[in-house]
Amino acid sequence: MDQVSYDFSSKVVLITGGTSGIGMAAARLFAAAHARVIITGRHEAKGTAALKAIGKHLHAVRFIRADNSQPDAILSLFAQIQQDYGRLDMAVNNAADETGIGKPLHEFDLNEFEQAMHANLRGVWLCMQQEIRLMLGQQPGGGAIVNVSSINGLGGAPFGALYSAAKAGVIALAKSAAQELATASIRVNVLAPGAHLTPMLQKAMEIQAGEDQQKLEQIRQTYLSFIPQQRFGDPGEAAAAILWLCSDAASFVTGHTLLVDGGMSSMMR
Repeated sequence: MDQVSYDFSSKVVLITGGTSGIGMAAARLFAAAHARVIITGRHEAKGTAALKAIGKHLHAVRFIRADNSQPDAILSLFAQIQQDYGRLDMAVNNAADETGIGKPLHEFDLNEFEQAMHANLRGVWLCMQQEIRLMLGQQPGGGAIVNVSSINGLGGAPFGALYSAAKAGVIALAKSAAQELATASIRVNVLAPGAHLTPMLQKAMEIQAGEDQQKLEQIRQTYLSFIPQQRFGDPGEAAAAILWLCSDAASFVTGHTLLVDGGMSSMMR
C-alpha cells in the first residue's frame, strides 16, 4: 500500500490505545513523518512490545502507561505531557476494549454497562477535555483531534448494544466539540473503521464463538460476507486516514465521520 508523505516535524501527537492494531499503525506512520509520538496503554509489557514493533522510528515514540477507564490515570497522563512537551498538536482517541458485546441487550448487567461506558466513552470524553484545554492554552494555539469510533456506532449491532451505544457517543462528542471549537483552530473529526485485522476484532469474534472453533470460522466468514471488498482491512489503511484528518490537507474538514470499512456500511447509509 502506497503511503502519502507528510511532514509533522516538531508536532506532538498523543495516541491512546497505541500498543496494538490501528493505534500502533498510526504511531508508526506519525513517527515516520517525524512527529514526536506518545502512545498509551494499560500494560507495560504491551507498551514495550509496541515500541519494539515500531522499530526504526523508535526514537520518536514514547510509551506512557495509562488506563483510559481510570480518571486519575488520565489526569496524570496529561500532567506529564504538559510537563515534558508543553503542548499537544494532535490527539487520536483510540483506546477502547471489547466490553459491551457478546450478549443481547437485556442480558447485560449494570456493572457491564458501566465498564463498557467507562472504557469506550467516558475515557474519550475525559481525554478530550484535557486535549482541548491544552490546545486552547498553548502558543501557537490549535490542533487536530480524531476520535476512533466504529461503524457499529452509526446505528447498532446485534449482541453488541453497549459497545455500539458507546461508539455512537464518541461520534456525538466529536461533532459537538467540532462546532464549539470551529473558530479556535481546533478541528475534531471521527474515524469509523469497519472490520480490520486487529487483536480487538479477533477477541470480539472469539467472545461470540466461545470455545467453538467451527463457530469462530463461521463468524469470520459472516463478517467477510458483509464487506463488498471481501477482505478485512489492514490497520495501516485506517491509520493512513487518521494522518490525513490530522494534516493540513484536511484543513477545511471538521465535524466529519470518515468511514474506512471496505464498503461494509454502504448498504445501510
